[in-house]
Amino acid sequence: MSKLIDKVNKPDNRPKITDTYNVKRTAKFYAKNPKSRVKKKEYDTEYHSSKKRKAYRAELARERRKRGVMGRGGKDVSHKKGGGFVMEDKSKNRARNRAKK
Repeated sequence: MSKLIDKVNKPDNRPKITDTYNVKRTAKFYAKNPKSRVKKKEYDTEYHSSKKRKAYRAELARERRKRGVMGRGGKDVSHKKGGGFVMEDKSKNRARNRAKK
């Protein structure tokens, strides 16, 4: 692992995630398994710092600025299958391609 392992062994004064309501299964797992949480954090950091992901986010940000909705909340700019963009509800855009119950 890396230097993030040191953070696992330090005391955490934050409220426990398992003490709150509506906590999903994955969040509970990572709350109870600090080594797994560190491993996921390292993977996510590497994944989101790749040139491909940065370019993807920049493309969407450019389109939001062009449409005048950057920083105002509201709908997401979503990629269409054939190329191009469409404004879409956050819930619809972010629910696509994720596990269903």
